[in-house]
Amino acid sequence: MTRLLDLDPEVASFSARPGSRTAVLVSHGFTASPQSVRLWAEAFAAAGFDVSAPRLPGHGTTVADCNTTTWADWLGALRAELRRLAADHDRVVVAGISMGGALCLRLAELHPEAVAGVVLANPAVRLDPLRTAAVTVLGRTLPSWPAIAGDQKNPARPVRAYDRTPLRALVSSTGGWRDTRRDLALVTQPVLLLRSRVDHVVPALSSATVLRGISSIDVTEVVFEESFHEITCDGEHLEVERLSVEFVRRLDASPAT
Repeated sequence: MTRLLDLDPEVASFSARPGSRTAVLVSHGFTASPQSVRLWAEAFAAAGFDVSAPRLPGHGTTVADCNTTTWADWLGALRAELRRLAADHDRVVVAGISMGGALCLRLAELHPEAVAGVVLANPAVRLDPLRTAAVTVLGRTLPSWPAIAGDQKNPARPVRAYDRTPLRALVSSTGGWRDTRRDLALVTQPVLLLRSRVDHVVPALSSATVLRGISSIDVTEVVFEESFHEITCDGEHLEVERLSVEFVRRLDASPAT
């Protein structure tokens, strides 16, 4: 069986170490890979920050592989990378798209001492009610349904992702979202939330839930008019990168805690 890794080496984990005391941990979304956040990660590195964009377990290989992994596996991989980065950097900023955004919020909830700031791109902490019901019911019987990745208006880089959505893994993800929503008030770090006005994958309700639930005082929301869900690879990716880098630079200039 052909794996995404066999088709595109950029599906593999990405890292860069210019030698900064600030690191950025970047998470891709569900069914995608580091390829979908490569431009974002490279922008952080070009700005002088150490960067790690790991490939989450079960991603970048096959749909069947993904269905054997869970939210706990993906969160565990990011927690391990966060510990590694925090051990030799003054601060770590986490940045994630879609489900990767939910994972980054969970890291901020569980490890406030290690996460200095959070950048979210169309964060997924809930689906619309009808899709949630369908996932819950069909996830018990079907292994997959049509793909959800690749929602782009003017692709700067077409996203390489699975051509089917692994439903067992998605059911696990929705359970992780529930935990994340429950503990949103624990998020006190500075937050930059970037979202698309039109998103065919994650409803606007998801970002609204995040903004309503977090306790952060330093919060910036920016709405993009010419991008769909895959905002880090769509036509406005340069503006996503600029705003994200400026946010991290501001945190980098503040005294380390």
